[in-house]
Amino acid sequence: MTGDRDHVDFRGSEIYGPVLGKGTQNNYYGTSRVPVTLPHLVGVIPPRAGCFQDRAEAARLVATLAAGGTTVVSSAGGVLAGGVLAGMGGVGKTQLAADYARSAWQAGEVDVLVWITAGNATEAASGYAQAGMEILGAEPERAAQAFLASLEPGPRERSWRWLVVLDDVADPADLNGLWPPASPHGRTLVTTRRKDAALTNEGRRLIEVGLFTEAEAVDYLTAALAARDRTEPAGQLAALAAELGYLPLALSQAAAYLIDTGVDCADYRGVLADRATKLADTGPDALPDEQTHTAAAAWTVSIERANSLMPAGLARPLLQLTAFLDPNGIPDTVLTSRPALAHLTTATGRGQVTPAEVRRALRALYRLSLIDHTPTTPHQAVRVHQLIQRAVRDTLTPDQHDQIARTAADALLVAWPGIENDTALAQALRANSAALTAHAENTLLLPVAHDVLFRVGGSLGEAGQVTAARDYFHHLTRTTISRLGPDHPDTLSTRNSLGHWRGVAGDPEGAAAAYADLLEDRLRVLGPDHPDTLATRHNLDDGQRRAEEGGEGGESVD
Repeated sequence: MTGDRDHVDFRGSEIYGPVLGKGTQNNYYGTSRVPVTLPHLVGVIPPRAGCFQDRAEAARLVATLAAGGTTVVSSAGGVLAGGVLAGMGGVGKTQLAADYARSAWQAGEVDVLVWITAGNATEAASGYAQAGMEILGAEPERAAQAFLASLEPGPRERSWRWLVVLDDVADPADLNGLWPPASPHGRTLVTTRRKDAALTNEGRRLIEVGLFTEAEAVDYLTAALAARDRTEPAGQLAALAAELGYLPLALSQAAAYLIDTGVDCADYRGVLADRATKLADTGPDALPDEQTHTAAAAWTVSIERANSLMPAGLARPLLQLTAFLDPNGIPDTVLTSRPALAHLTTATGRGQVTPAEVRRALRALYRLSLIDHTPTTPHQAVRVHQLIQRAVRDTLTPDQHDQIARTAADALLVAWPGIENDTALAQALRANSAALTAHAENTLLLPVAHDVLFRVGGSLGEAGQVTAARDYFHHLTRTTISRLGPDHPDTLSTRNSLGHWRGVAGDPEGAAAAYADLLEDRLRVLGPDHPDTLATRHNLDDGQRRAEEGGEGGESVD
């Protein structure tokens, strides 16, 4: 920041109160004091993280807060009061703010820089009070408001260039009465996980801080390991970055784990892939860069706050349900389906939960940066970072895990249309079913296979992906044989589906052979008069006829 033409450069000068002149008694602040030499820093700017990555957000922040000798004007025409860096825990908001503040300080662009960790209203007020006492000599009880008043000097008072950073604001209400003024002489920078409308006005702009790009993530891992004379194959680092969802906090802790333990990247990826291992157990013993929490604990407070917002008590169980589904997009009809509403009603222990309340709880989770919520894309309305999902699942008891997984399966099945006219919705439902199966396959198979497992394969075939449908049922057949046994009714049903899609995929001889083997087993297990046995006999006759004619398989019966 540079001053405007009315600004006086105070660097190296002494001030008493709000620029009253040397030796002047300041009756408002109640004291005269030893002079303060400008520039002056209040608070401590967090140290630069190791292997700090320049990011697009940093350039956006500089552009937003730039003031090249003139007043910066927002699109609404008012004085730009500052920027709000918002994003999920672990994306590096504080580091971006610190980099901006440090650069402004070192370049001599500010006379007063105040860094406040503003986790609540008391912390924010205390930070202002400290600034008021250090810079103005104000009495403690008046210091906070005195400092805020000094940031907007009167017409006959000289001004200084200032930057106020309010780091980690947890609740917009905490800043009521504590926002620095919109001023051509200074800027305010806020970091927060919140996205509430109350944080922005015509003079404050929201800058959403996202994840690293793939290139930034790989560059970071490469540099962090190289600093300790470690190298890993670029392909392994790229895969690790993807598995951590490009989250800066998780990447830094992963690099520290590799360095501290001496394991290579491939072995560490194996640790991450082990679903029996909790996310908290994949981090280093000593956190890097003066971090105060692990990746696993990064979102605990945010979840608590979201759960306290209206409708109270609904955000947490709703987030738990999303933790089993596709992180890249969950249809809104799944989360507002009858099984989902019944589960959420039981989980909250209050009256019947409605679809409107679910949507309001989704907005609460969005406001805390725990999900992305885009109602305008209903088939992918909700996105959740994969590590948030894992951290949430890690908190569940085995019974809770199984119950929520079954609810998710029921919800998917209810949301699935009988006739798939909407290919985008069908694809989204298949993707969500795949994610659910990856997290809870045993639950979906025991004691019987859930119908959603069969619906996925049928959907692939209906979409014209007959080879994929055949391969899907081939995998499911092997899985059911392993988990349920070769004579379980669901294993036999899966084999029937496999035979059908083998025929449709252009292998009528293979389909006929599969039906012949299945008929033998169903006769043995179920007897000759069981409906499934009779259906298999029909399918075999049809399959043999088509094999002789060289045609594809027809409709199977089961």
